[in-house]
Amino acid sequence: MSRTRTALLAAMALVAGATGTAFAVDPDGAGVAAVPCTVDYKIQNQWSTGFTAAVTITNNSAAKSSWSLKWSYAGNQKVTSGWNAKLSQSGAAVTAANETYNAQLATGASVSFGFQGSYSGSNAIPATFTLDGVTCNVDDGGPGGPTDPPDPGGPANRVNNPYEGAKVYVNPEWSANAAAEPGGSRIANQPTGVWLDRTAAINGAGGKMGLRAHLDEALRQKGSGELVVQFVIYNLPGRDCSALASNGELKPDEIGRYKTEYIDPIKAILADPKYASLRIVTTVEIDSLPNLVTNTGSRPTAVPQCDVMKANGNYVKGVGYALNKLGDVPNVYNYVDAGHHGWIGWDDNFGPTATIMKEAATAEGATVNDVHGFITNTANYSALKEDNFTINDTVAGKSVRESKWVDWNRYLDELSYAQAFRNQLVSAGFNSNIGMLIDTSRNGWGGAARPTGPGATTSVDTYVDGGRYDRRFNAGNWCNQSGAGLGERPKAAPAAGIDAYVWMKPPGESDGSSKAIPNDEGKGFDRMCDPTYTGNPRNNNNMSGALPDAPVSGHWFSAQFRQLMQNAYPPLS
Repeated sequence: MSRTRTALLAAMALVAGATGTAFAVDPDGAGVAAVPCTVDYKIQNQWSTGFTAAVTITNNSAAKSSWSLKWSYAGNQKVTSGWNAKLSQSGAAVTAANETYNAQLATGASVSFGFQGSYSGSNAIPATFTLDGVTCNVDDGGPGGPTDPPDPGGPANRVNNPYEGAKVYVNPEWSANAAAEPGGSRIANQPTGVWLDRTAAINGAGGKMGLRAHLDEALRQKGSGELVVQFVIYNLPGRDCSALASNGELKPDEIGRYKTEYIDPIKAILADPKYASLRIVTTVEIDSLPNLVTNTGSRPTAVPQCDVMKANGNYVKGVGYALNKLGDVPNVYNYVDAGHHGWIGWDDNFGPTATIMKEAATAEGATVNDVHGFITNTANYSALKEDNFTINDTVAGKSVRESKWVDWNRYLDELSYAQAFRNQLVSAGFNSNIGMLIDTSRNGWGGAARPTGPGATTSVDTYVDGGRYDRRFNAGNWCNQSGAGLGERPKAAPAAGIDAYVWMKPPGESDGSSKAIPNDEGKGFDRMCDPTYTGNPRNNNNMSGALPDAPVSGHWFSAQFRQLMQNAYPPLS
């Protein structure tokens, strides 16, 4: 007998005496009384001291304008945080009550919420649930629960590192641009990210391929092996509040449009069973959450527009919604943008950034299980590894941290930062098996200017400046940087805790225009892309270091591409 039928038969006694009792047909054709409600309680993730659970209530009785679900634990489980319900606990007894936005529960309708808890010893599923005082049946964890095998193709079937044992998608449009440049055929077969930077990009804009076209091409490239295809989810309301060049189409308060016009259509396409054999990696909303830490409030780097986004909560809500919806697709691997060492590496940024990422990952129905990992240095230039000095070096009586370049940061490069920030994220509540990606598309810093050893020991500044690979005026410079080169080629599992080096930003695609250029893509002009700009507090008032004559962000920038090849490290053969 199936578990569902067993639950239905067991529930008959609860409703058999009711007047006008509804009847259901069981699989064997016998009439049985319909249960007043069902509860599907699933433990999604469990470790030695804690767990996360998802609960779905289905109401089979009269419509409700509010609801309250109660259960008791047999062990010492404690609910520590939750989402989509107001959770309280007294001893072993737990109550989950509706939020204002999900209070209505029609006949036949369902509502879901989730929570994180702690335990020791056993973590048994509660035996009984009551909805507004009426006993429901319980699905004992359902497929994927603690006593069942995982759903075929469900989240439990995701591999730990999607890049291992897989090819990665080569965007034919980027490949054609690269191959058309002198010497570009040397790298035209490298995999790069596909940027969905506005709603029109989903179906294809400006003659470019849309999401389905890329997925269909990915299936062709896949053949009989495994293949990863990488997409950048990049269209938050009030996008990139501190940089005008990457502003987007949605106003700060248009979170509804973000959900219904952007994320929902993307999810619908990614969830098409036609694409179930692909490993789909999403980089979720770069340059968003870290801005809420570093560029708000009374800090000298504060930007009014970032204060707006912190106050309205739409970055947190948007990222949470994207993680929740895209995380429902079993073959999607969500990686959240985690800035870079020259942005987040300071003590007052490091922990708070991990905290706000946890807040976003548990907003709008998302859980930490919707996050497969994080990505650093996306579309940035921070060197992968500085070999000529360490953070612990002392020169002329001063620590390397006191140099103008390091400026009291705890990290010199992306690899050390990514590995340390991964540990911080786990401490903040993310799963211990999360992996990191590092964008190495433009952080090679090779060519004739690449130092072969540390600088002179005259001062800590000469020592650092003479030895650093990263040749920017300041680690806060981000737009079309002069002197940059291609970095490490994409590869899987290159270092501990790192899932892959990736080229998420396609080399040769501009960061922003050197001067104001009218466009219909919502992209403004940022002085940090102007070679004559002398800077602001966010880059310690240094020159921008940007290349001249750059087009609007995302458009092909031939001069930059040629320079990236010339300065590649490892060098191109």
